[in-house]
Amino acid sequence: MPRASLRENLIAAAVEQFHARGYAATGVKDITDAAGAPKGSFYNHFQSKEALAVVALERYGITRRLETLRDTSVAPLTRLREHFEFLRDENIRAEFQGGCLVGDLAVEVADHSDALRAATRGGLEAWTDALAVAVADAQRAGEVSKTLEASTLARFVLSAWEGALISARADRSARAFESFFTVVFGVLLR
Repeated sequence: MPRASLRENLIAAAVEQFHARGYAATGVKDITDAAGAPKGSFYNHFQSKEALAVVALERYGITRRLETLRDTSVAPLTRLREHFEFLRDENIRAEFQGGCLVGDLAVEVADHSDALRAATRGGLEAWTDALAVAVADAQRAGEVSKTLEASTLARFVLSAWEGALISARADRSARAFESFFTVVFGVLLR
């Protein structure tokens, strides 16, 4: 099996470090140490910590399993529920630490970095678009009201999810997730 490249190790370490510590509290040395790489090698692969953070956000986005929201072999509401159950379970396993890297960086650095604001906005838009596909499919199937556009519902559901993550982290409990599922799947997406 081929060895992971140093660049890939740096990206993986950045995702882990930014997620665990935040952007400002993570230095290049923290990333290179976590990657098992000499600090000087960092700049052979990335122009800056900010440039690496943009790539780390893209990589994190891949792990969110957005493609499952477009899988028409699964009923639309099942796709949506399973997506958020996966994310909920991931957060419970992490003992409510870390939350969502996209949301965390959007809050922490979007006011200070045009590149990271664009990357977080892109991540949130891709997520909203994937959610909107499943919502639109549910609307066409008559499972969800067409009163609001699928994109509006998707954006609201994503905002509700990000809020639930914040509450779950503050409470260190799943109560906010329970409320999210009750309202989103018991009231909103009906």
